[in-house]
Amino acid sequence: MDFDLTWLLWGLPLAFGLGWLASRLDLRQLRIENRLAPKAYFRGLNFLLNEQQDQAIDAFIEAVQSDPDTSELHFALGNLFRRRGEYERAVRVHEHLLSRADLSRADRHRAQHALALDYLRAGLLDRAEEALRKLEGTAFEEQALLALLAIYERSRDWQLASEIARKLDAAGSGGQFAGRLAHYLCEQAAGATPAEAEQLLQKAMKIAPRSARPRIDLAALRRRAGDARGAFELLTELAGASPPALPLMAKALTEAAIASGRQDDARGLLRASYEQSPSLDVLDAIAALETDPEAARNNYVQHLKREPSLVAAAKWIAGEKLEHQQFHPDVQRALDHAVKPLTRYRCAACGFEAKQHFWQCPGCQAWDSYPARRVEEL
Repeated sequence: MDFDLTWLLWGLPLAFGLGWLASRLDLRQLRIENRLAPKAYFRGLNFLLNEQQDQAIDAFIEAVQSDPDTSELHFALGNLFRRRGEYERAVRVHEHLLSRADLSRADRHRAQHALALDYLRAGLLDRAEEALRKLEGTAFEEQALLALLAIYERSRDWQLASEIARKLDAAGSGGQFAGRLAHYLCEQAAGATPAEAEQLLQKAMKIAPRSARPRIDLAALRRRAGDARGAFELLTELAGASPPALPLMAKALTEAAIASGRQDDARGLLRASYEQSPSLDVLDAIAALETDPEAARNNYVQHLKREPSLVAAAKWIAGEKLEHQQFHPDVQRALDHAVKPLTRYRCAACGFEAKQHFWQCPGCQAWDSYPARRVEEL
């Protein structure tokens, strides 16, 4: 049978034309899809920049519906829900991502971390802990450990907090956790028996030799046990190891010195510290060691010559005989009211002020953020 070349000549252009037409249809459809999804996505970004979060959410939902396989859109939408406080919707978005079989390993870890943040912001600490534990060995491990540390500090689970702090310290995460470990031991000692507290505080001193709290707490423990001399020696050691902490322990040092008959030693130590760095608490301790009331008040006069201080002036005038004695209580009450804000401690991290010194700020939960000096001295 002879082959007719005419069919070949007609068939080739026809096949070429059909192929060209199919490619044009595919390209047109692809362009339509690509045009729709980015348009909604960029519209959502524009709403975000203009702080119109409701409209941004609608735009991102539209973008996700147009291209449900794009993980970046899901991450953007989930993070936006979390920022809005819509934690249930954020959880659903990130759980949907984790349920996808085609999700890459890196994006799976990212979604797991985002889910943990959702639980954490929602206050579901048990679920957040479980989600964070799954990030061990991933690129988010350090962030997860820091979040776990915050959870255990918040729940006052000092043993688990110590475990996480040791991991972070061993990993060389850029922070020094010896001080925190010492604080955790001091917190445990506060609720322990005297014998157990002694051991915990001794351990804390070894972990952080320059930390003030273990020695101050141990000195208070020995003072309650009737060992005033041992308490005085501990505080003297601390004054040498960490001079800036002396204002925090000046009152305890004075009481231990009086109880153990070491007033002269305490007076010399306090005066040397005051000459190097004047402090109101050290000044009060020096005045408390004076047997003569006039000599005690004279210390405040000398301080006023050195630097202006409303607190020192109020303490000096408390023992001064005014010309009109009937007005003295009113004047003193006004001065005491004026100096109250000046005698507070202020957190260096968040500015939270308190009447007493805290090792951990009640406002921002930062450790060792309170200077040893009063507001007037800052």
